Amino acid sequence: MASQDWFDKDFYKVLGVAKDVSDAELKKVYRKLARQFHPDSNPGDAAAEARFKEISEAYSVLSDPAQRKEYDAVRAMGGGARFTGGAGGAGFPGGFQGGAGGFEDVFANLFGGAGGAGGRGGNPFGGFGGGFGPQRGQDLTMTTSLNFIDGVKGTTIKVKLGNKDVSVNIPAGVTDGQKIKLRGKGQSSPNGGEAGDLIITCNVKPHPVFSREGNNIRVTVPVTIAEAVLGATILVPTLGGEPVKLKVAPGTPNGRVLRVKGRGVETAKNSGDLLATVEIAVPSHVNDKAKKALEEFNAQLPDEDPRADILLRAGLL
Repeated sequence: MASQDWFDKDFYKVLGVAKDVSDAELKKVYRKLARQFHPDSNPGDAAAEARFKEISEAYSVLSDPAQRKEYDAVRAMGGGARFTGGAGGAGFPGGFQGGAGGFEDVFANLFGGAGGAGGRGGNPFGGFGGGFGPQRGQDLTMTTSLNFIDGVKGTTIKVKLGNKDVSVNIPAGVTDGQKIKLRGKGQSSPNGGEAGDLIITCNVKPHPVFSREGNNIRVTVPVTIAEAVLGATILVPTLGGEPVKLKVAPGTPNGRVLRVKGRGVETAKNSGDLLATVEIAVPSHVNDKAKKALEEFNAQLPDEDPRADILLRAGLL
């Protein structure tokens, strides 16, 4: 729904994007700014909260194709159509100055035109409630925090809309900062139009063991020096399930990634994998017996410098 202050608010400037910005780039910029100025990241910072509201308002308009089209049309009038503080104009107590084509022509295109006496010979506006077609209700926005597992597996949350609680299904695989739009769950129209939407921003908390890379789940698994050298079968934790057994091949280097198919994020479209990164755990303390055994073991190894290759590529050999 168009607003009178669209004349003065440059939403593209608020988000720092060009007027021809793509939907994908717009979403990327918004997510970055929203994380930066979100109240949860800036507790007690009134300026950050105000900036977050400004960013959210701009994105709410520009991310909706219909509203963006209306906004661009209103802004395109520039100085040719303005509310002023002068003598009262038709239908507006504050007065109105119209440029070529007239303010009524633009808004007739946006809202479906004026009816009855709203023609050229009478009041072209007839008031916002009666002259234009039904107006869409305002969107409502809210933020919810999810733990890592709920973000991966999906969950159901309850939100309060007016005097009633509404259950909202959060789909599996939701990412941090992702928005979920519930059509028709926003504010009602003031004159019989469609209701606005409820837009929920999901903040997914990090996990102490697992991390996410697309639909893959990553975990770092420590192994001993002996397990890496000789090979072993180890237990690897999975997200919200029983651990799995993985074989570590003899001579496995630090940083090697072992893949478990289908144990990542499961969405309606596809499933990711579990990626276990091997990390060789070096003991911080060894007794004399163990130290001697290591020295004897090292003496049996081929006489090769493990750093020779990197020194050669650096031009030092």
